[in-house]
Amino acid sequence: MALYLVRRTAFLVVSLLLAMVVLFFLLRVLPGDPSNALLSVGATKEQIAAAQRQVGSDQPLLQQFFSWLGSLLSLNLGESFISSLPVGPEIAARLSVTIPLTLLSFVLALVLALPIGFVAAWKADRWYGILLSAFSQLGIAVPVFWVGILLVDVFAITLGWFPSGGFPRDDWSDPAEALTSLALPVVTIALVMSASISRYVRSATLDVIGSDYLRNARALGSGFAGAMWRHGLRNGAVPVISVLGIELATTFLGAVVVESVFTLPGLGSMLLKAIEQHDYPNIQGILFVSTLLVLIVGFLADVAQRLVDPRLRRSISGNA
Repeated sequence: MALYLVRRTAFLVVSLLLAMVVLFFLLRVLPGDPSNALLSVGATKEQIAAAQRQVGSDQPLLQQFFSWLGSLLSLNLGESFISSLPVGPEIAARLSVTIPLTLLSFVLALVLALPIGFVAAWKADRWYGILLSAFSQLGIAVPVFWVGILLVDVFAITLGWFPSGGFPRDDWSDPAEALTSLALPVVTIALVMSASISRYVRSATLDVIGSDYLRNARALGSGFAGAMWRHGLRNGAVPVISVLGIELATTFLGAVVVESVFTLPGLGSMLLKAIEQHDYPNIQGILFVSTLLVLIVGFLADVAQRLVDPRLRRSISGNA
């Protein structure tokens, strides 16, 4: 297992480096110069040259990349072209909204998806099992922003139970107020995400129910619940865990989209504003942090999968 962790960590580092290369050069392929963010219409050649020197776009592309890479290695994400403020602290402040939104949405999605997927498989021949499967299919087809707009219309405008958007200016100093502001965004993401997760839970449960080892356990006198707990849970969890890593990353990306619907001061609004203003340091910083979080989630999901399934640990030891 220790050797696997070393290999997987090396793969994580290489993946991050490749992502940084793609991110940097892909932004430079887009039309326009980073210095345009500092220029107004009708700028003179001298003003353009001064702006390019200020942002470093007059340097060779490789020199710009290695300069950015060196800044990252020193945990410096640069400074905004527009506000001249450090990018790192601004992203950290925005993550105080995006991370809780992501985690709360993911937990609620699991609470909904696990029983829905299990019952949909266990009672697949009953009307309510079919209904739950239909809910999963419908939830996947519905856009997340449409669900958000619908919830705002019902629970914010019509009933007035929750705010339609925004976040307290003093952030989490009043947790109750902050959680109330996140209630509708969390439910929005969780409803759509639970529909997707429940499909995988249903598929894994069907595989377990139809397996030989579960039938043998039942034949030896174990009840359905006991056989599922002793033999089915771990075997069914292995494929689901790998999917959950992907779904958690998707939840994070979905949170960035939902933030624009509910006007939350998270990474989503920061990214949209940076794109509008052609603020390259902010764009690069947000995409880098997002990529890093997604890669870390995948890493943790792989490790958890091997901790749950002893067969994978034995295969790793055998290869070593």
